[in-house]
Amino acid sequence: MSILAGALVLWGAFELDRPVRLWRYQHQWRNIPTLSRNVTRATDWPTHFAIGLLGAGIAWHRGNKKWTRIFLVMIAAGALAGTTAHALKYTTGRVRPNVMLEKTWTGPTSEQNFHSFPSGHTATSFGFFAVLFFVNWRIALLCLPLPIFVGFTRIFLGAHYFSDVVGAALLGVLFAALMARWLLRPND
Repeated sequence: MSILAGALVLWGAFELDRPVRLWRYQHQWRNIPTLSRNVTRATDWPTHFAIGLLGAGIAWHRGNKKWTRIFLVMIAAGALAGTTAHALKYTTGRVRPNVMLEKTWTGPTSEQNFHSFPSGHTATSFGFFAVLFFVNWRIALLCLPLPIFVGFTRIFLGAHYFSDVVGAALLGVLFAALMARWLLRPND
């Protein structure tokens, strides 16, 4: 059932690519590209890794095994989601929105301009933070704006389509669910 729901969400996202892209071109705010570039630099995998290690270190220092494990699982889920997204980019060969070509899917390629689907930044961020939904939904809701904002900036930079971001979010949540199920036990 979850796979069907995810497939329907992704299909809907592909249908919304064109309207979202047109909206983006009609709403070009002056400072958004600079903000988006800075968010992109600040939200790559090393930042998530550092935040996770810092959180795990603080929890370990305080003797909290539960939160030490949670932070390590967050790192693992973000890393697996980001790595999988990166591998998918090479195999799908979707042209980025800021590249003007008629053919938008080329297949496997090593050219950077053909690595749009899915967004690696978004997959990593959703994988990292979605683990919290399996631990404490209140904390997760407080952190949810962060990966959503990462996805928004990827669209606004013209680096990704709406469906790239939605596909990456689904990928991140999938890895968060798998890692939480395998590595976070209710009795720990």
